[in-house]
Amino acid sequence: MQTSSETTHTIHSAVNQLAHSFLNAQSLLVLIVSVAISLIIGRLLAAVLRRAVVIIGAQADKSQNLHTVNRLRRYETFIVLSIALLRTSLVLMALYFWWLFVHPSGRPTAIIGASALVVIVISGALSPVLRDIAAGSVMMAEQWYGVGDHIRLEPFADLQGVVERVTLRSTRIRGLNGEVVWVGNQHIMGVRLAPRGIRTIGLELFVTDLAAGERMIDKTNKRLPIGPLLVTTPLQITSSEEVGEKLWQITAIGETAPGREWLLETSAVDLIKLMDSQSKTPIIAHGPLARYADSDAERRFNRTIHNARKRPAPKRRPVTRPKKLT
Repeated sequence: MQTSSETTHTIHSAVNQLAHSFLNAQSLLVLIVSVAISLIIGRLLAAVLRRAVVIIGAQADKSQNLHTVNRLRRYETFIVLSIALLRTSLVLMALYFWWLFVHPSGRPTAIIGASALVVIVISGALSPVLRDIAAGSVMMAEQWYGVGDHIRLEPFADLQGVVERVTLRSTRIRGLNGEVVWVGNQHIMGVRLAPRGIRTIGLELFVTDLAAGERMIDKTNKRLPIGPLLVTTPLQITSSEEVGEKLWQITAIGETAPGREWLLETSAVDLIKLMDSQSKTPIIAHGPLARYADSDAERRFNRTIHNARKRPAPKRRPVTRPKKLT
């Protein structure tokens, strides 16, 4: 067994060898220059790619086709992700070049062993970052969301907004109040994605005078705040049919920014009731009733309900043939 003095001498020799190999002036100079060049190249590539992101975003804003907009958003998300991947890859290449410069005659087994040691050290020191990267890789591979989407993050209560930036480590969103929030990807348990970035609300109104009911919807629109973060599309009458003697059902559909549903669910309903109560001849027989009116959801639920109402076909009884007499 080694004595304490021999052990101390062994550790001292290993530290001196490590300092001579890695911490000498030439090694540090090569390391600094390599990393600096990789960072400069990464910054230049990031500037070019961000310019491409701006161009693609402008094309998406001009397009009136929802499928084209979604496709361009996916391109935008992919480019934003590639910026972080390229810059990380350049730094890793710089470190690899530095290692080869310091050990030009190093054997592959030594390089592999040192790499394994570095991986162990980094994984222990940067385990939270690695968990973020692992979670972000899964979310991006499954395309949970992309740049420009309006999302609500779980398990956070009121954390929602428009995705401005996505990397493998984190997600940056901007809320309706202007706040910018960074979230580590490992903390995102689930995502609620708003279709087309808006909420569609329908109002069902039963009136005794159809023309007066339609005028009431127009007056309501004039009293609602219109804007990108408020009521994005005023109430539009989509159907009006007679459901009884002097009784009509009016369906009006409007759209709001996510988180502003109360403008139609509460404010518009209260306005209609107030105007009807102040009228000389009230016309509302029932309502207004507010509901979500997403067309895609209605189509899918209709299909589910239609299939659920199907009954199995009656079983056919086997036909018994009389036996032939021999």
